[in-house]
Amino acid sequence: MKKFITALLVFVLALGSCSAFGASEFDETWLVTADTTAKGAAGQVFAQLIQAKVKAANSGLVIDYFPNGELGGDADLIRQAQKGYIAITVCQTAPIVSFIPEMAVFDLPMVFARYDGDTIDKVLNGDSDFHRQMSAAYEKAGLHLLGFMQNATFRLTTANKNLATLSDFAGLQIRTMENANHMAFWTAIGAEPTPLAWSELYISLQNGTVNAQENAADTCVGAHFEEVQKFLACTNHILYCNQICMNDKLYKALKPEHRAVLDKAVAEALQEMRPKLEEIDKSNKAILEKGGMTIINYDNSFFSDVLAIQGVRDLYKKIDAATNGLASALEKSLEEVAENPAMPATAPETTE
Repeated sequence: MKKFITALLVFVLALGSCSAFGASEFDETWLVTADTTAKGAAGQVFAQLIQAKVKAANSGLVIDYFPNGELGGDADLIRQAQKGYIAITVCQTAPIVSFIPEMAVFDLPMVFARYDGDTIDKVLNGDSDFHRQMSAAYEKAGLHLLGFMQNATFRLTTANKNLATLSDFAGLQIRTMENANHMAFWTAIGAEPTPLAWSELYISLQNGTVNAQENAADTCVGAHFEEVQKFLACTNHILYCNQICMNDKLYKALKPEHRAVLDKAVAEALQEMRPKLEEIDKSNKAILEKGGMTIINYDNSFFSDVLAIQGVRDLYKKIDAATNGLASALEKSLEEVAENPAMPATAPETTE
């Protein structure tokens, strides 16, 4: 009931200003911003950092932030942003695929695994062909891409089996999300993916119903998987990434000075969050190791061997077709930036 009342209040306020922002009697423009991230999570720290930077600019632009699912789940918030009932939302990449099919490129297994955070950032947020095509895909969906938050931290694999070599994945019973692309990847490398409710996972690992799962390091720590898993394999199969977007019409309707303040706040927050993300990843891996897990790291030859598997290549072709060639553009942009580190770190500012 509390969430409904809050959402209704914001909706009424939005209608009163004809959108999710409007000039008040004090000549302030308010942007309703919402996400589902938990208290203290990286996504919430990111949104609060943007809020603080916008406030410090003292331009009359205000971020009205509702965290922790107060205004609905990820899909609800994306729909609200599309319709302009809220202005901005932050979420991981997976929920966006239903609204922007091109976002399935983030399901490409290990596509980012051989690259560092700087290279990935220049492709996702810089002046790359991939960034331009993805921005166009957002606009087609009625949204404006503000940026991607990452620093080459990934979803990892925990197991009760030493996954030292590619052949060790054969027959591995691993819990995955119910995502066809993810399941196709694990099947291609010989594992046996099993979708399972999150609430059932700990006990299933404990009793051997499944003997592995995949998640980011902080999620593994939060679930105390070190109590029921022996190994942490840095498979780096999916980038741990958040996106931030805004209703496209609302973004374009902002005063130029307000648009500049918002763009600057997001760009600065993205860069300031990067070392925080790296530290979160390192500290949580250390907690898992201290809890008794053995960490397995791989060199680039491991990732190259995985990417050479026919089933994995077939999955790449499938995703490339489903994203109108954006998967190929992503691979090409990553290679180009890796070969040319001098590429600008940020995309050029847009003008109206």
